[in-house]
Parts: sequence; structure tokens; C-alpha cells
Amino acid sequence: MASETTMKKTLGLTGVTVNAMALIAPGAFLWLTYQVQAAQVDTAGKTTGADMFAGLVFALLLAFLTAISYATLAELYPEAGTGSSYYFAEHAFLSGQEKLPRFARLAKFLVGWFSHLYYWVYPGVMVAMFATMITYIAGQFGLHLSVPVQVLIAAGISFLTGAVAYRGINGSTASAVIINVIQIVTLVFITVLALVYRLTNPEHVRFVHASLSDIVLPHSISNVLFQATIAILLLVGFESTTALAAESKSPKHVSRGVILSLILQGLIFYLFEYFGANAWINTSYTVKSGGTVYKGLSAAANSGAPIGDMVRNLGNVLLNQSGFALMVAVAVTVGIAIFGSTLACMNTGVRVTYAMSKDREAPGALGLLHPKHATPHTGVWVITLASALIGAFGVISIRNLTAVTLLSNVGTFILYGMTNLISLVAYLHHPKHNKILHVIVPVLGTLANVGMLLAVIYLGILGGGDTRMAALMAIVGTAVWTVLGIVYLVYNSRKLERKILVGTTSSP
Repeated sequence: MASETTMKKTLGLTGVTVNAMALIAPGAFLWLTYQVQAAQVDTAGKTTGADMFAGLVFALLLAFLTAISYATLAELYPEAGTGSSYYFAEHAFLSGQEKLPRFARLAKFLVGWFSHLYYWVYPGVMVAMFATMITYIAGQFGLHLSVPVQVLIAAGISFLTGAVAYRGINGSTASAVIINVIQIVTLVFITVLALVYRLTNPEHVRFVHASLSDIVLPHSISNVLFQATIAILLLVGFESTTALAAESKSPKHVSRGVILSLILQGLIFYLFEYFGANAWINTSYTVKSGGTVYKGLSAAANSGAPIGDMVRNLGNVLLNQSGFALMVAVAVTVGIAIFGSTLACMNTGVRVTYAMSKDREAPGALGLLHPKHATPHTGVWVITLASALIGAFGVISIRNLTAVTLLSNVGTFILYGMTNLISLVAYLHHPKHNKILHVIVPVLGTLANVGMLLAVIYLGILGGGDTRMAALMAIVGTAVWTVLGIVYLVYNSRKLERKILVGTTSSP
């Protein structure tokens, strides 16, 4: 029977880590998100793009605080299987004292429910960005793709990714290794070219950032926070290793993979490539849109792919007029990286759903494993369809794309914030209690994630232009998902005759 099939422990440290690295995917996100980051505006309607690097640093700090909490929880609960934070929540509260065990089921459900707001929206964001990239490349060949065609592209990449996820994690891991090698080599090469351009200034341009230190240093604390609300999308994925515990050969691989993937992709490659891209941006870079000519960061905000424009410029100036060919080659590697990131997130998302289904906190069909591939195949096709629909919505406009990006990020902030609190509860009375790792880190991680949520709400209330509308759409989407969660929890509890405030998920 499919329901009796079990997952196989086939992943070592490399396998666990590269799956998370593929989800973080710096080779893809610089291309994908630079436009969204440049287009973000403050309450006065001015771009916050000058603080792009500082916003990334803040998001990276938030990510490391949360990664430490995930790693310590993975060490404490090596039997978590596919549940990740969903499993951690229940056992942390059950191990608590006084009235904490009463909230075990509720905490577990909330973590699982809001995990979907992140893991099930994120792949849709990816396929929308993929369709946007294809539209840009087609435009370079004189082909102007209509919105319906872009919708079909988004749906196509969604179902292609789902087909790979359907066949199992080993095939996904092999893909992730190849993808990581390709994207890292490419992004290092392009970033070096960007820095050479900055240092030699062969076209005698005026750079947006007057000095290299101006790239790094924050200009406005509020703008740094606003940029971080987008930048977190670049870094999410390190925690995905904790959903692979059922397929990992050792619990140590899981906890180490969390930190290692973030160090490699976030601390090293992301900071390097964002420094290079912002070193290149200059006022001679122009884009014409709606009869208006934009320069610098404004040009990036109005381009279908500002990094594609940068690569063309670098190839033409530094590599003997090879800009177009170089841009196409880089775009191919970005497409491969998007595929890998979408695949890694699908694999994580369906495994959390699978864990909820096995607990009867989600529809039973989502808890079935394929008899041959040992994958939660029903969940794979459901998340594939959801990704196609979200991607179709995202390709309509940059506002829609920003909205679904923020919606995924809000889910991330909620999940990460709750995970930090879970870590605090889990180690509150543990014999190996450490004030730094188990109190200071999770408290700071919680505060950082709450701060990001407040920043999104602030943008929705007082932001300017499309940024405000996108934030409002994300807030409404989160509210709707919250209400649906409450309704489903009450309905399912009555159906199963379970109490919501009880220290176990077992049926009476």
C-alpha cells in the first residue's frame, strides 16, 4: 500500500547541504530580485535601493539568528522526520512545565499552517520570476510575449518542476549539485567583471554610489528595514534541511547543513555579488518606459532585468562586444538556478504537509507516499498547481510580483519568529541550557522577525506607489489565510473529536 511506504535515508552532509543551497540560489536571485528591490519606495515615494546592501546584511543577521535556533532544535529532536518546525513545536511545548503542554497541539498546527504561507507561495514567486526572465530575453530578440503566453510559461515551469519532485529526493539532489556549481561559477565571473568595470571606469561614467564604502554603509535605518523585507527572499531555504531528517543518514548532517548552506550562499556569495552589482550601477545606465527615460536605480526599477542589462554592458565594454551572447549565457544559468530553487522549496513544502497529514491535521490524501518513489506524490501535484496559479498572478505586473513576494516573506517572518520562540521554550528547563544559544539568540531572532512584519505593515499603511499596494495585498492575503486556518482547525477538531488546547495530537 502507498500509505505504508517509508522514506529512505540516503542523504549525507553534502546531499542535505546542496538541497538547501539550491533553494537559496544566489546565482538566480540577483537577476530576479534586483528590479523589485530597486522599485521599492519609501513613504515619500523615493527608491530605497541605495540601502540594498545594508538591507541584505540585516536580513542575513536575522537569518543567522534563526538558523542557530533551527540547528539547535534539529540536534534536540533528531527524530523530527519531515516535520521540521511543525514537529519541534509540539515536542517543545510537551516538554514544558505548568500549562505549556496544553498549547502543544495549537502551537504545532499554527507552525504547520503558516509554513504553507511560505513554502507553498514561494515556488509560485519563482515561476513568475522565471516567466518574467523569459519575457525579457524574448524581447532582446524582438519578440514581445503577451501576458497569456507568460502565464503559460509560468505554468509550464511549475509542472516541469513538479515532475522532478514527483520522482524523489535523490534525483533532486543530483540536480542541486549541478545547479550549484553552474550558478556559483557564473556569479563569481560576472561579479569580478563588475568590480573591474568599477575600478577602471572605462566609459568614464558617474556611479550611483560615490565610493565603495557608500555601497556598504546604511543611509536610512527605515530604508534598510524596508529593503530587508524583500532581501529575506534571497536567504530563505537554510532551514529546509530540517525537513529532510527522515532522509538523512545522520542528525548531525541536518544541523550542520542549516548553518553551512547559509554561510556559503548568504555570507559569502550573496554579499560578494550584491557588492559587485551595486558597484556597477551608474547614471549612464538608462531605460525608456512609457515615454520617460530613467537613469541609475530608477532605470533598474523600470527594466525587465537590470542584471541582464548590466551583463550586456560588461560584455560589450570588457569582452570585445560580446554582451548579448554573455547575457544569454548567464540567463540560461539563472533559469537553471530558478528551477533548482523551485524544486528545493517544493520538496520541503510537501514534506511539511505530509507530516501534518500523517497527524490528521491536513487532508489524508496529502499523507500518501508513492509506492515506488517514496514521495508525497499527491502533495507534489497540489503544490504544483498552486505554484502555477500564483505564478500566473505574479506575471501580470511588477506590483503583483512584489505582492506575492511579500506574502511569501510574511509567511517566512511568521514561521521564523515562531521557530525562535519554540527554541526558547524547548531549552527553557533543559539540562544543556545555554544563555547565549538558547535565550539571547532566539529572543533576538524573534524580535528581528517581528520587526520585519511591522515593516511590511508600515509599508502597507504609509508606503508609496505600487509598494504600498503590494504590501496591502500581502497583508490581506495573510489575514485571509489566518481566518481559513482558524476555521479549518475548529472544523477538523470537531470532526476528529479533539480538543484544541490539549497536550497531545493523539485521537481520544
